[in-house]
Amino acid sequence: MAFAVAMDAVAVSISSGMARGRASWREALAMAGTFGFFQALMPAIGYAGGAYFRDAIEAYDHWVAFGLLALVGAHMILESRSAGQEERQPGNPFAARRLAVLGVATSVDALAVGLSLAVIEVPPAAAIAVIGLTTLVLCIPAVLLGARLGSRFAHRAEFAGGAILIAIGANILIEHLSGAA
Repeated sequence: MAFAVAMDAVAVSISSGMARGRASWREALAMAGTFGFFQALMPAIGYAGGAYFRDAIEAYDHWVAFGLLALVGAHMILESRSAGQEERQPGNPFAARRLAVLGVATSVDALAVGLSLAVIEVPPAAAIAVIGLTTLVLCIPAVLLGARLGSRFAHRAEFAGGAILIAIGANILIEHLSGAA
């Protein structure tokens, strides 16, 4: 379960590394730490909310994730298309504000995981720790891999990163809507 929950964060980590075209270990740790934190926080909140809020949250969590990822992705695409592209630096996906938005966007589904942990009465501490640590460990190499790919394709990487974020958001939305049918 932890691996599956971490996949959105891993994909965003790769696209962020690509968009930047380079990434230091510090930046990789910052992104991985942020994603790990939110991937652990959301199930904790979901568990605390228990079954009481389950229906209300599941009704719109996919829309929130899609909206946040689509906004950040569209912003990256617009930045990649701005005039004077050769002279400007791409946006910094490792900036604190963007990290926070991406952290929330990639972990909204983990809220439902926390709700399900409460419903099936799984001890939350171990499950939450495993989810957060799995995300952290997988995102570090993902950022660095994305940076390697981005340095090879720097002129298209920010556009591709934005498109990937939108695709991830759309995939979350489609999975939830098709499952609800």
